[in-house]
Amino acid sequence: MNSSTASIALITGANKGIGFEIARRIGATGARVLVGARDEARGETAAAALRVEGLDARFLRVDLDQPQTIAAAAAAIDAEHGRLDILVNNAGVVAPGDDRPGQASPEAVRRVFEINFFGALAVAQAMLPLLKRSKAARIVNVSSGLGSLGRHSDPNWEFSAFKVIGYCASKAALNMLTVQLAAELRETGAKVNSAAPGYTATDLNQHRGRQTVAEGAQAAVRLALLPDDGPTGGFFDAEGRLPW
Repeated sequence: MNSSTASIALITGANKGIGFEIARRIGATGARVLVGARDEARGETAAAALRVEGLDARFLRVDLDQPQTIAAAAAAIDAEHGRLDILVNNAGVVAPGDDRPGQASPEAVRRVFEINFFGALAVAQAMLPLLKRSKAARIVNVSSGLGSLGRHSDPNWEFSAFKVIGYCASKAALNMLTVQLAAELRETGAKVNSAAPGYTATDLNQHRGRQTVAEGAQAAVRLALLPDDGPTGGFFDAEGRLPW
């Protein structure tokens, strides 16, 4: 078992986009970053790119479609490190056929939930024993402003017209995971929060977002590195707290 005092951080969906930038920024603090990705070649390439920058980065296969990879990842972290200090549930998808409630394909909605909510739940559950061994565990669920019920209830909100039931509801469910897991872990000193990246240019939106990935990673990185007096059970973007 590695007794290093450096933080151990797992970021899912870290081979590109916001996840890769989160891994880079956390790695820059001296943490060992585990680049979680479902595709081995892409994950190894991403980890190698971070190592070129002088960061301590390693690929770890985590495919939210394959529960055995989540269990294997937890076992590998346990064997080498004995703990996990930071978990960033970043992996997420959109699906063709996800649409307004009256038109959405139920199969597409299920597909989005399977990754965005059930996958994140499975990763959190598998990693909890390792996180509980950390002196200051941090869990960040990468949500979306589109998961805010309060914002969707406001017809004047900038993105009010974007009513895609699967994606939006999966992020709202992820926010509920944040609230309940924060309550469950409150006595342990762990902190659990949701991060909204903002409208960031990534593959998920065909790079139509107006923010860079560096801007989109800000909230998640800040929450992953919270001091002991930081908040838990909250929903934040780069500018501050968001309404549920």
